[in-house]
Amino acid sequence: MKIGPYVLTNQLMVAPMAGVTDRPFRQLCRRLGAGYAVSEMVTSRPDLWNTPKTARRANHDGEPGPIAVQIAGTDPAMMAQAAQYNVARGAQIIDINMGCPAKKVCNQWAGSALMQDEALALSIIEAVVAACAPHHVPVTLKMRTGWCQSQRNALSIARAAEAAGVQMVTVHGRTREQGYRGDAEHDTVRAVKAALRIPVVANGDIRTPEHARDVLAATGADAVMVGRAAQGRPWIFRHIGHFLDTGSHLAQPLVVEVRRLLIEHLEDHYSLYGSHIGMLSARKHIGWYVHALPGGDAFRHQMNRLDDCALQTAAVAQYFDALGAQMDRLPDPQSLPPAGSPAQHMETSQ
Repeated sequence: MKIGPYVLTNQLMVAPMAGVTDRPFRQLCRRLGAGYAVSEMVTSRPDLWNTPKTARRANHDGEPGPIAVQIAGTDPAMMAQAAQYNVARGAQIIDINMGCPAKKVCNQWAGSALMQDEALALSIIEAVVAACAPHHVPVTLKMRTGWCQSQRNALSIARAAEAAGVQMVTVHGRTREQGYRGDAEHDTVRAVKAALRIPVVANGDIRTPEHARDVLAATGADAVMVGRAAQGRPWIFRHIGHFLDTGSHLAQPLVVEVRRLLIEHLEDHYSLYGSHIGMLSARKHIGWYVHALPGGDAFRHQMNRLDDCALQTAAVAQYFDALGAQMDRLPDPQSLPPAGSPAQHMETSQ
């Protein structure tokens, strides 16, 4: 699969999730089998570019290419400027956010709210493509099936986006009205794929290797994008890739491997955020890793009272050491609910 000049290693992608897909998480998912990862959304407002949050989101140190950055906003000129700002800081692909359902975003008419105004959506797409063209940077688009059940216009927007020069479209199989409720439908993805020549990616409820296989087969999509199912299970990409290649399942990871991966994740996380913010923001990641594991809830409550990175890391090591005394490998996750809830990654780029 290609996005502009970039050939991806496979058809497995990490979804952009605000407050989740920071550089440490993206790098970990890439190590564990994802062929492509998109950054959490960066605001198009220039007055916020110098904030610590935006600076962290624009940090791609040591990240394998292609580096894809998602931008969010409502003004075509500002979105074009944001694209240029991120290209100057290493972005090799710019993704336009028309999929975020968060009220904080939609109340500003950004994210999936743009699907209510197709003329404005197209103006933004055209402005961003024009800004990126001199730098030979591809532009992609992520959106929902529509604003609501009676206004499912992903197909018309996708056609207009392709005509304007967008080089890949990702469709999350829910409307904005649904948020993350109910089941994702991929009939819209199939219709978009049938109408477009550029790559089309299916997103929404890709939780298991079987889900990935079935969605690819049903839609003809070029790739699948995994979001919440990777929270606390970044090795899901390795498992999906192996299943798609061989039809067989990998064994669940060893407890000692998960212990090592999580501690490495925490160290990278603290390095990016600093000790205090890093310790606080790491709690959600730790909670996802131990979700539904034996003693996980009790450990999470205990861990959330710790206020020091070293104590947090030591507690994680002790928990997995104790778990390793009970079992060699993690239990099969297919019977478990998704680790993340929508409220856990509905931050805005501000």
